[in-house]
Amino acid sequence: MSQPIIPGSAFVPHQSISDWASCCLEALGMTAADARQLADSLVQTSLWGIDSHGIGRLPHYMERLTRGSIKARPNITVKETGPATAQVHGDQGHGIIVAHRAAAVAADLARRSGVGVVGVTDSSHCGAMALYARPAARAGLIAMAFTHSDSMAAPHGGTRAFFGTNPIAITFPREGHEPACLDMATTSIPFNRVMNARREGHPLPPGVAYDEFGNLTTDAVAARALTPLGGAEYGHKGYGLALMIDLLCGPLNGNPYGPTISNMFTAMDEPRHLGAFFLMLDPMRFAGGAALAATVEQVARALAGEPGQPLMPGDPELSEEKVRRMSGIPVEPVLASQMREWSERLNVDNLPGALRAH
Repeated sequence: MSQPIIPGSAFVPHQSISDWASCCLEALGMTAADARQLADSLVQTSLWGIDSHGIGRLPHYMERLTRGSIKARPNITVKETGPATAQVHGDQGHGIIVAHRAAAVAADLARRSGVGVVGVTDSSHCGAMALYARPAARAGLIAMAFTHSDSMAAPHGGTRAFFGTNPIAITFPREGHEPACLDMATTSIPFNRVMNARREGHPLPPGVAYDEFGNLTTDAVAARALTPLGGAEYGHKGYGLALMIDLLCGPLNGNPYGPTISNMFTAMDEPRHLGAFFLMLDPMRFAGGAALAATVEQVARALAGEPGQPLMPGDPELSEEKVRRMSGIPVEPVLASQMREWSERLNVDNLPGALRAH
């Protein structure tokens, strides 16, 4: 679901944002290929309307690159540990770069062995998990992607942050269409949405966050912990998912968990040591594999015929992408100011014109 557009936002062509971001990242020491991959990934996320994980995160990432808590040129290594398993060591590189590498390894293993399972060690925030699951499903695979983060969410029955937002993405190929794609946090909203709200000075939806006293709040500045998916009353489901995903991404891969992970926004000089977990399947190894993509499309058509015309998971993001490719990506006023500051700081002169005058 897209966030409301903040008044005063500039609408900027997506390619010009990607070109500017890529130049900034190269100026900070990333290779041209990695800089372009990171920039394009953030812009793609913004095109989907997932502004909590899109281009708005770039100033944060650039600050960490400047401080060295994300390495611009990590030595990412891959160790195959069995016919269908591998471990990717991120060497404190950018999580999006590391995750793209790990997802490609999982896809290759799945094509060879029918299943590919890859864990990630010593990485950082890797953005929207659909970035890795959607391409695999376009190539005919079933893909599952998970990651974790530092304490941002209260467990069910508690009010103090313990787990991260710990998202999950699952994708299936769909005949004649983009994949069916579930990509969700296990909290009511992602914490990056809180950070965007703080930056731009707008309130949170009701029922999604606790303050330091354990009271529900809509004040983004006062928010200290998110409610698990399902809210204060039914949050046992989101809490359970968050716990299991944390175990998959953290301890299974030799990474820390929950409150033992360094804070994303306050411990800016400390590496994150985050993990991720990818599981991909070749549907042709199963009885329904040959017809699977066509059947997924039949399910989509059947749902569309139901009262209310329900959409497939991931379709709203595709609709938003069509709009934003035409109208541009909304860049909120404070973010625009941050982008101007980084252009001056790095001596990058291709800042989009709409932001120069904004």
